[in-house]
Amino acid sequence: MDILLYLALTSSYRIANKATHVCPCGFYNHPDKECHCSPLLVQKYLSKISGPLLDRIDLHIEVTPVKFKDLSSEQKSETSMVIRNRVIEARRLQDIRFEGMADLHYNAQMSSNMVRKVCKIDKQGQALIKKAMDKLGLSARAYDRILKVARTIADLAGAEAISSAHLAEAIHYRSLDRNTWPT
Repeated sequence: MDILLYLALTSSYRIANKATHVCPCGFYNHPDKECHCSPLLVQKYLSKISGPLLDRIDLHIEVTPVKFKDLSSEQKSETSMVIRNRVIEARRLQDIRFEGMADLHYNAQMSSNMVRKVCKIDKQGQALIKKAMDKLGLSARAYDRILKVARTIADLAGAEAISSAHLAEAIHYRSLDRNTWPT
């Protein structure tokens, strides 16, 4: 899922624009350049962002530079019109879902109680999110955010139910929640 698609579906952009890098030199996890920062320095640098603040951000995505061959590739991608139509359809689904609820228009606006009603997951999905919660040390707030993002991913796919694939993608977007990152 394209990150911009998700942003288009939220009433307010809940992505904190973190203008810093993960480490002082800026090359942590860079595909071509070596980071010379110690793991302790990287951890100290990253810890400047509090856990409660990270919990309030729906998507955490680590972005690495795009290689020239990928930039200059002639491979066709989706057109803006196709993406736009998918976003419009997902918004229509959300309009129907929240019809009659004056202050609720988007998945991102759901309360915890509403998340439990709207974001039903099957046993396989429950096992997946339980494993993520245990392994990544996720909070209850992160759990709700993952379910909201998974519901949005399902909406973009035109799916009535949240599948394990939607859930896995939503979990993947919580990279800064990883209790082992960076090490």
